[in-house]
Amino acid sequence: MSDHGLSFFYFFLERLVLQLKQEREFQAKLIKELKEMFKGCLVMKLDSSYIQGIPDLLVLYKDKWATLECKKFSKAARQPNQPYYVDLMNKMSFSRFICPENKEEVLHELQQTFKP
Repeated sequence: MSDHGLSFFYFFLERLVLQLKQEREFQAKLIKELKEMFKGCLVMKLDSSYIQGIPDLLVLYKDKWATLECKKFSKAARQPNQPYYVDLMNKMSFSRFICPENKEEVLHELQQTFKP
């Protein structure tokens, strides 16, 4: 591989690592916020290697549940099957793509869903 090819590869790799870190940090803050907002809830990370496209988080609260697919920003790429599973689980209960740009709106909708 040429020096130019290696430079591009490392640039791409650095960007990918940064994006993953940003999404991981957003997800960690979101989990903390969910636990504060819905006292006693369980927030579990789901395994997308088990079912490709399954949302990142499952939130169990009293007799209700929701799934959330975390994205670092609204235009972030969606993996195969993610829209399918978010739509399917939204029909069952509540499921959304969530990112910093729509977080407040999604959390408000989730509060409405979790109301007794």
